[in-house]
Amino acid sequence: MFSIFYASFQQDAKLFLFFPILCALFRAVFIKVYCPYPSLRGRWPVVFHCFRYGFWWGMDFNAYVFLIPFVLISLPGAFIPAYAALGDTLRLAGGLVYSLVLYLAFAGKMIFYSHFHDIYNQIVKLGGHAEKHNLADIFFHQNHGALILLGILPFELACAAGIRFFLSLPSLPYPEIAGTVPRYAFNTAVFLGCIAAFYWFRYGGTFWHDNKPEWDTIPSLVKKDIFFAKATVDDLPALEQVMKHDLNEAYSHTDAEDLAAIAPLKTDPRPLEDLPNPAYAFRRTAKGARITKPKHIFLFVGETYLEQFFDPQFACLNLVSGGKQFRNDPHTAAVTSALSAGIISRPSIVSLMSGIFDAGLELNEKESFWQNRLPTALPRQLAKLGYHSTYWYGGNVTYGNFNQFAPACGFDEVRTATDFCGPDAPRTWVGVYDNVFLEKAAAMILQDNDARGPYQFHFLYTTSYHGPFKIPLARYGYDPEKVMPDAPEDIRKDRTRQKNLGTFWFSDQALGKFLRTMKEAYPDSLFIVTGDHAYDMSAVLSHTSLLPRECNLRERHSPVLFFNHPEIDQSILAGNTIGGHMNIAPTVFELIAPEGFEYYSLNPSLLEPIDHVVSPYHWLTREAYGTYDDDFYQPLGEGYGPEALKEGPQPFTGERAGYMDLTGYLVRHPELLRAEEAH
Repeated sequence: MFSIFYASFQQDAKLFLFFPILCALFRAVFIKVYCPYPSLRGRWPVVFHCFRYGFWWGMDFNAYVFLIPFVLISLPGAFIPAYAALGDTLRLAGGLVYSLVLYLAFAGKMIFYSHFHDIYNQIVKLGGHAEKHNLADIFFHQNHGALILLGILPFELACAAGIRFFLSLPSLPYPEIAGTVPRYAFNTAVFLGCIAAFYWFRYGGTFWHDNKPEWDTIPSLVKKDIFFAKATVDDLPALEQVMKHDLNEAYSHTDAEDLAAIAPLKTDPRPLEDLPNPAYAFRRTAKGARITKPKHIFLFVGETYLEQFFDPQFACLNLVSGGKQFRNDPHTAAVTSALSAGIISRPSIVSLMSGIFDAGLELNEKESFWQNRLPTALPRQLAKLGYHSTYWYGGNVTYGNFNQFAPACGFDEVRTATDFCGPDAPRTWVGVYDNVFLEKAAAMILQDNDARGPYQFHFLYTTSYHGPFKIPLARYGYDPEKVMPDAPEDIRKDRTRQKNLGTFWFSDQALGKFLRTMKEAYPDSLFIVTGDHAYDMSAVLSHTSLLPRECNLRERHSPVLFFNHPEIDQSILAGNTIGGHMNIAPTVFELIAPEGFEYYSLNPSLLEPIDHVVSPYHWLTREAYGTYDDDFYQPLGEGYGPEALKEGPQPFTGERAGYMDLTGYLVRHPELLRAEEAH
């Protein structure tokens, strides 16, 4: 019985071998047809890793070519020899069906790329709303649809010949094994080995699901080349990524709907139709510098650097001594409640760079935004004041295409810690440890100071406070008995909680050291410190003696936000206790720009009183912190405890819609991103 299975599963493996080769051939055709370079000379390492990584990524589907016949043919065939005898016929039939699926997906991708200069993306879903007769007309008369359909027959005949060839390859004979126990042990090992092999291939050469190939982890050498990065992705994985995400409603808006939502928010009196794109409608004029123009501006964005740990209730944890040294400085101006531009990292960073809300549209992943001239982009506007801008990321900037997106926003340099810290630098799966990253970045800033010119803007983004929490904290001086001796024992003694809280302490210490180093070197610097977003610490702190409740809305969502400069204090914020990411850029311009300087910003600066802040996800007033997920909000101020919650209608929905529709409009009109206002 097992000898039949032994021969049968080898046939499954032979069938499986055919399809990675077929996918590689499709990839080669795609490169041949659409390659933008006259020659591949000098690009062969990129080509090699494109095919290598594409091979493993394609296993997301191709591995099932082994599993399905293994389950449907080899296993039952071991008990039914007559059925096993039909195995190769069934494998051929199934293989031809899968070949046809691959052919149609490839043909569709080739057509899609010819129209949109991209592999499958969310535009695919708009086809469901398109005029079907028009699509058919384009398919047959513009994209040679008849030839594509006629090509199915010779393609399937060629695949049949290829599959038969692989199925005819010699198999290993079942070995002669003396003794029942050794034979059963061998049989068991073979069976379990087949299952293990499936998972190993399915997960891209690893047994760990989290390490599966994906867009972010395409080798940097390949990711830096836009075309070959796209060529790496097989067609079915590309379609899978599209289908896994619902179509954002912004894609289905009309231009009139978007412009009507944007119009009430604009600060420029000119009609929207007269502007290069609607982002130009947010022009403002600086009232005059409030501080001496600093030679260095540092915008520090800490991974999940939340306001909660600066609250008096959590002082016993002593997790923010690094940040508090600056927060408590008399020359610091801070808000106590803030809104991040995104609820996860990349939308926040994208919004801070570009000056428009990412709004869940993943602007950093869109090629049109890799060549944008958005007037709202922070580094682009600082360049008008003479600043050289550098983006420092604690991970790999090719993850998320920030090597393309950041320069498009005006950054003169984009530095990635996984490069400049060296291959042996300790790192999490997200990036290099914050202490190593920031120490090296500080050294490079000091060393190359003159080369960057007299005025410099440095945007730094850390990564370490991100699960899974595996940094060896004791090696870096973390001892909960010394760091938080006054913390409740149920927190101080809990190892799981300490892995999380200790990592926050570790990141804060690195932040504090970097700020002190830069302050010593450049005492006139303007520092802005915030977090990319906050985090719900309920799983770590709730139901302890310190926090016998769930974290409230403000604690879950408010990042740190403060400014430090020798010539400011808290009074400069005009009594504001609230603010958000999109208030940072205008605040900088109103602090340093000369009177009459024109800049673009969706929101006003914090140097004038504001009564509310809005993002695509939350709203904030001095009296309440609310979410657009539901009608509940947290009342703030005296008379309300931290657990207070109320229900009421969502405010500022029109403003929220306008910000989101601005982004949606620009996504649907990539041609406008290259337009520049004439002066």
